[in-house]
Amino acid sequence: MRGMAGRACTAGLVIGVLVTGLTGCTGDAGGDGKTDKGRKTGKAVAKACADGTFTWSRVTQRDRLTGVSDPEQLGEGGGSLQNRMRRVYTPRPSVRADGPAPSPAEILFSLGKKTGEIDSDARTSAEAGGDTWSFTDVRFPAPGLDDGRVTPHAAGEFVQYAGVREVEADFRYTCQDGGTVTGHARSWTVDISGLTDCDERPDSALAREVARRSCA
Repeated sequence: MRGMAGRACTAGLVIGVLVTGLTGCTGDAGGDGKTDKGRKTGKAVAKACADGTFTWSRVTQRDRLTGVSDPEQLGEGGGSLQNRMRRVYTPRPSVRADGPAPSPAEILFSLGKKTGEIDSDARTSAEAGGDTWSFTDVRFPAPGLDDGRVTPHAAGEFVQYAGVREVEADFRYTCQDGGTVTGHARSWTVDISGLTDCDERPDSALAREVARRSCA
């Protein structure tokens, strides 16, 4: 799998991403739509065209705090932090649409190309020659909170935190016959471990949120 979420460390900084499930559309082909022992009896599932094009708008990227620990006081020389982080947000890739649309993976593939998260000359993920990306997987799990613990080497009152960079945008999918479907997509790209010293001024919006939650 290409495009797996990476991890980076920073002091006072965090980053994050997103994805949701696609809603389905049905058309009434006669009958009452009831089922008989699991068999459909009067519903035809509307399908999206395969030759449409995406137009993206309101593309945003922002850092989301996913976990934060309680503060720990360390003496000269620092040392290992013992407090585990508690989860404050769970990023989930998602897609929603107001009618028949391509699969969530195709929609997120287009978003990934739009934002530069996916580097591919393929027009669709189906044409990508078997390459896959975690960015397009709506089942891709949220990163663990204690996978990359940080050890400060100085005295201070420290808070460890984790986060992701979320990417989201509105889309319009237009078929060659003029039919359109609109919706919204979200995914996350990379998770980061960070460390904040409560005695220092926060240097980012994310670090300010960490200080507000954990520092006195």
